[in-house]
Amino acid sequence: MSTQPVAPRRRRFLRSQRNRRLAIQAALAAAALLFLLYMVSRALTVDLGLGFLRAPAGFALSNEWMTNHRSTESRLDAYLIGVWNTIRLVVLAIICATVLGVIAGVARLSNNWLVNRLGLVYVETIRNTPVLVQIIFWWLAVFLTMPPIATGRAMFETVWFSNRGIAVPWAAQRGDLAVVWVALLLASVVAAVWVRRRRVRLEDATGQIAHPNRWGALTFLGLAAVTFLATGMPYGIEVPEVLISGANIQRYQGGLTLTPQFAAVFVALTTYTGAFIAEIVRGSIQALPRGQGEAAEALGFTGYQRMTLIILPQALRIMIPALTNQYLNLTKNSSLAIVVGYSELFFVSSIIVNNAGHAVPMFALVIVTYQAMSLLISVGMNALNDRVRLATR
Repeated sequence: MSTQPVAPRRRRFLRSQRNRRLAIQAALAAAALLFLLYMVSRALTVDLGLGFLRAPAGFALSNEWMTNHRSTESRLDAYLIGVWNTIRLVVLAIICATVLGVIAGVARLSNNWLVNRLGLVYVETIRNTPVLVQIIFWWLAVFLTMPPIATGRAMFETVWFSNRGIAVPWAAQRGDLAVVWVALLLASVVAAVWVRRRRVRLEDATGQIAHPNRWGALTFLGLAAVTFLATGMPYGIEVPEVLISGANIQRYQGGLTLTPQFAAVFVALTTYTGAFIAEIVRGSIQALPRGQGEAAEALGFTGYQRMTLIILPQALRIMIPALTNQYLNLTKNSSLAIVVGYSELFFVSSIIVNNAGHAVPMFALVIVTYQAMSLLISVGMNALNDRVRLATR
């Protein structure tokens, strides 16, 4: 009979890996429950209602596009305009940053010494400078140093440059059937996609080149032109001009005006995010086997064809997860536009809090809004990732 003492029950319990895992999980669950109870108890003492958003805003907004906010409208309307301003800034910056990043990333791999060094200087300079500093630099050192509107410069009497912004020609509604034509234009997009898919199937079935992209584009352009004429040309090009109102106040009238605030934030976010995307593109291309490019070169592909038809489509599978992170960072960095007074959702929310209080529910709404935009980007990029990734059996 063994004379060794029996280990205490607690020691035997902790010797089991399963029991240790259960104990850790129970401790974490208890800590999370206590934190949740604390937050609920604090929330019960705060008014979390959003009824204050129905009151008149009491302030005007600048940097508007396709909206016309008045101070007598509700705070909710002002907040939604801020959301719209954020969305249009983020969408345009994502598109332009992607294009700039791809160009700079390919330039970093160029055999041309000058092109390669230009790409290197751009990436290292922009990537290592805070985006907030870049926003202020573009605003103060570039756009606000343009000449006053009274002595502003015009290009061909259609594009105006001044410290009030850049005014360019833009489409203007001139008929009652504008909404009808927009609906028909969306239908033209659907028809063009259907034609392109039919041409792709025909190409797969016969093995002959069916030019799906060309036929899809021709279908869209043809239907858009026909419906535009059929609805009486409801849109036209409006050329901006300088208008002098009372007290010799000059401003732009007509066209589209890019304000210094929007331009500074847009350029800063585009160049900053583009520098990171350039490194993502460069690393993804270098991760591909060298034989891919060599095989394409042996088949007689040009440099442009090798890059667009062989290399970039394969590198896209590697890029997408990192691109998703950069798009999400750009969306969150758009809140830095508050430093130059651009009327995005964080700026508008801050004004509402200063005027009406209710900081907790207001910023909770801001968090939910940013979460919704970020999740929408993530869902779209994950869908693209599922579409381009290699099929596994």
